[in-house]
Amino acid sequence: MKLNIREVTGFVPEEAIYARKTEALACIKALYEKTGKGSDYLGWVQLPSSIGDGEFAAIEDVAAFYRKNKVEVVVVVGIGGSYLGGKATLEALSDNFWQMKNSEHPKVIFAGQNISEDYLYELLELLETRSYGIVVISKSGTTTEPAVAFRLLKAHLENKIGKEKARDCIVAVTDAKRGALRTLATQEGYRTFVIPDDVGGRYSVLTPVGLLPIAIAGFDIRQLVKGAADMQKATAPGVAFEDNLAAIYAATRIELYKAGKTTEILASYHPKLLYVAEWWKQLYGESEGKENKGIFPAAVTLTADLHSMGQYIQEGLRNIFETVISVDRTAHKLRIPEDPANLDTLNFLSEKRIDEVNKMAELGTMLAHVDGGVPNIRIEIPAINEYNLGRLFYFFEIACGISGYLLGVNPFDQPGVEAYKKNMFALLDKPGYEEESKKIKERL
Repeated sequence: MKLNIREVTGFVPEEAIYARKTEALACIKALYEKTGKGSDYLGWVQLPSSIGDGEFAAIEDVAAFYRKNKVEVVVVVGIGGSYLGGKATLEALSDNFWQMKNSEHPKVIFAGQNISEDYLYELLELLETRSYGIVVISKSGTTTEPAVAFRLLKAHLENKIGKEKARDCIVAVTDAKRGALRTLATQEGYRTFVIPDDVGGRYSVLTPVGLLPIAIAGFDIRQLVKGAADMQKATAPGVAFEDNLAAIYAATRIELYKAGKTTEILASYHPKLLYVAEWWKQLYGESEGKENKGIFPAAVTLTADLHSMGQYIQEGLRNIFETVISVDRTAHKLRIPEDPANLDTLNFLSEKRIDEVNKMAELGTMLAHVDGGVPNIRIEIPAINEYNLGRLFYFFEIACGISGYLLGVNPFDQPGVEAYKKNMFALLDKPGYEEESKKIKERL
C-alpha cells in the first residue's frame, strides 16, 4: 500500500504537514495508551493482532452450518457500523453480478438499515420461497430500524419453519451481558457472538459484527484480519512519521482543512469500492463532525460520476479535496476489439486493455482536478482482495483516530445522533415522551 501527497503540496506546504510530526505521533501514543478523549472505546486499536484461532473457528463454524444445511439466504440485520463494514467487504470481494449467479455459499443480504415499508415487504415476499437464516446485530437490541426488521423477520421465519428450527437459524451479535437482544438470545437459545464493550460500531468491522457476514458469504476472514494486523504494525507507536502512512494522511487532511478545504471526496475507479466509500463516510462523518468542526466526507465512483459530479469538482466551490483509492491490478483481463467500420472513432484504443483506459482516465482526471484547484491524495493498493481490504480498513480507522485528536474532538462518541430519535419517538407517541410530543406537535 502506498500514499502519495505530491498533488497536495501546491496547496499546503509539505513542511507544514511534516511540522505536525510530533503532534501526530503523540496522538498515536494516546490511542495506544488510552489517555485521550473517548478512551473507553479504543478496543479496536490493537484488535487485529489479538484475534485468536478460536474466534476464527467459531465464526467459520456458523458459516459451515448454513452451508451444510443448504441455507440459500442469510439476512444480516443491522444499521450504521453494524452493517456497513460487512456490506463494504462483500460488495468489494463479490462478483459484480453475484445476485444472478449460483454459489455454494448463502447469499448475504441486509435489512434493518432503513424503515422502508416497501423494502421490508418485498424482502419478506422474496424469503417466502427461500430457505434463510438471520444474523441480527445490535448492542442494545432496541435501535428502532434493526429492531423493527428483526421483529418482522423473526415472526416470519418462525411461522414458516417453526420456532425450534428457526432458533437454530438465528444468530445474535450483541452485548456480552446486557440489553434486550442479549436477554432474548438467552431466552430463545440463539447462538451468540459478542460486540466488545470498548469497540464502537463504526470501528467494529474486524469484530464478529463484520467477520461473521463476511465468512458466511465465503470469504477469507483470516486474510482480512492479517492485512489489518500488518497495518497495525506499520502504524504503531515507534514507527517514524515519515514511514507512517496513517499519520501522514491525518496530518495532510488537517492542514488542508486549515487551508479552507472543508469537504473531502473519496474517489475510486472501481464500482466494487462503492460501499467501502459508504463505510468511510460513516467512519469520518460520525467521528469528526462535532462542535461545529470537521471535514465533510463525500464520495464518488469514477468514471461514472465524472458525467454528473465531475462538473462541480472541476469548477464548483473550491472548498474540496480528493482522496483517490487507486487499484494497481484487476482480477481479469479484457482487451478492446478493432472495428473495421470505426464509426465510434475508437480504433485508436484497439487491443488496449480496459484497465489501461481506466487508469489513463484516473491520471487525466487527477491532473484536471489539480489544475482546477482540487488537491489530490492518492492511496494505492495492489489489488482488491481480503488482505488489502484489511489493510485499508485499519489504515482509515487509525488515521481517523489521529485526525480526530488533531482536530480537538472526541472521535469515538456520537451525541448528535440522538437528536432525530427524540423527535421521532415524540411524534410516534412513545411512552415517556408525552411532554416532548406535545411541544413538537404544537411546533408543526
